[in-house]
Amino acid sequence: MATENTDPRISPRAGQLPAQDQLVDTGKLLDAYASLTPDPASAAQRVAFGTSGHRGSSIARSFNEAHVLAISQAICHWRRRAGTDGPLFIGCDTHALSQPAFESAIEVFAANGIDVMVPAGGEYTPTPALSQAILVYNTGRSNGLADGIIITPSHNPPEDGGFKYNPTHGGPADSNVTGWIEKEANRLLAEGLKGVKRLPYAQARRAPTVREHDFLEAYTADLGTVLDFDAIRASGLRLGVDPLGGAGVHYWARIAERYRIHLDVVSEQVDPTFRFMTLDWDGRIRMDPSSSYAMRRLIAMKDRYDVAFACDTDHDRHGIVAPSGLMPPNHYLAVAVDYLFRNRPQWRPDAAVGKTLVSSAMIDRVATRLGRRLYEVPVGFKFFVDGLLDGTLGFGGEESAGASFLRRDGTVWSTDKDGIAAALLSAEIAARSGRTPDLLYRDLERDFGVTSADRIDAPATPEQKRKLASLSPDQVRSTELAGDPIESVLSRAPGNDGPIGGIKVVARSGWFAARPSGTENIYKIYAESFRGEDHLRSILGEAQGIVNKAID
Repeated sequence: MATENTDPRISPRAGQLPAQDQLVDTGKLLDAYASLTPDPASAAQRVAFGTSGHRGSSIARSFNEAHVLAISQAICHWRRRAGTDGPLFIGCDTHALSQPAFESAIEVFAANGIDVMVPAGGEYTPTPALSQAILVYNTGRSNGLADGIIITPSHNPPEDGGFKYNPTHGGPADSNVTGWIEKEANRLLAEGLKGVKRLPYAQARRAPTVREHDFLEAYTADLGTVLDFDAIRASGLRLGVDPLGGAGVHYWARIAERYRIHLDVVSEQVDPTFRFMTLDWDGRIRMDPSSSYAMRRLIAMKDRYDVAFACDTDHDRHGIVAPSGLMPPNHYLAVAVDYLFRNRPQWRPDAAVGKTLVSSAMIDRVATRLGRRLYEVPVGFKFFVDGLLDGTLGFGGEESAGASFLRRDGTVWSTDKDGIAAALLSAEIAARSGRTPDLLYRDLERDFGVTSADRIDAPATPEQKRKLASLSPDQVRSTELAGDPIESVLSRAPGNDGPIGGIKVVARSGWFAARPSGTENIYKIYAESFRGEDHLRSILGEAQGIVNKAID
């Protein structure tokens, strides 16, 4: 029997299909993309690259044709500045704004004489397929290197659009690159786009510099170098996948056919309103495979399959549904690390385990038992790129269900998050171990303890957010955290010495990290305890007190 939700943060509509009046008006969205002009004097309407590119909505004048034209021209300027003169791979997902943004970008790149590789047959393109294409093309080359663009707002609601640049290393661009592109794009916006070169789309598409690349075939054919499909096939596992109406919608059937595995694609429906998605925790449509509310459809099918999985709209995130239900992302990451480093003998013996500093400390304990170095970095997948590229990182994962890992021979696969490979890894784990990932996580709990984790948002003024972002460890006066002596206070990540943009406080049985939001007047507290739910609540309460005392 279902229990009544008493958490005031959770919408009473969470987990239900959206009502008609909750669906985005795609006609209005597309009209606004072409007709509304952003005001460069308004911060909310300027180009702003976050950890995953520029995102916004056309109705809010934060993702319009002008933004895409300016960003595309700025990328042309950046390529000349960086000496990147190979082809530019480009693809998009299934959000309503992605296709018009794709066309706008092609108009600019063709006018600038850029060699552009577009998806064969107009197929949607997952983020990892773009990364794989760049890396394969650049292998063995020292010049004429390729880069790429993926047009996606990831798992964001249907009204959003997004635009992300991946340089020649195939992964997310670092802040030096995105900062330059952002500044240049905003200059072009402020000058009324007078420096933007552009051709009509039909003419641009016929340009000799615009050619097709079969992302789907290239990616799926190469996937066997990453995963043990022989073991999956021999196991006879019953597998299910829900693409959530995203860019990999046609990839799964090709994978099942090529590798002859029992994989059921539960839906190939594509609809830019995403009317088939159950509402997320806040009552909004969001294609988040780590959310039990958004994943209600696949969770209801769990008894049909030994393991099932889903990916978000650009397929860079994964969600694993085991017989016990949807696994929390941190649980699966810990199992994946434990399995991979025991079952990839060709990986370098010194290959490290990469994690963001707000990911579970269970991963730390697993890495220690494996005898592997832990590489802990600030939030952002870009910090794993170099290590995945040269094989010094075997795995990179973040708390929001994003991960990538090396090919079986220890060479680079994808330097961006790969939800497809991470999802299928759950099948390999079950096939070779004879146990599903949720049961393997119970083994880790037996060995290392049971974790409880949560994240809360707390109000903060812009001045308090500024103080938190620049907080130093010596400003934290507390010596204990929920009854345990504080072992360390960090403002820089131990792995790469990168600034956290906040603090992390670590004690023996738990930790918390606090960071200001980049878009709202709040700060976020992440916390984890190895001593149960009550101890976790104590950590969260004390964390808020520690932070408020330091920033007031």
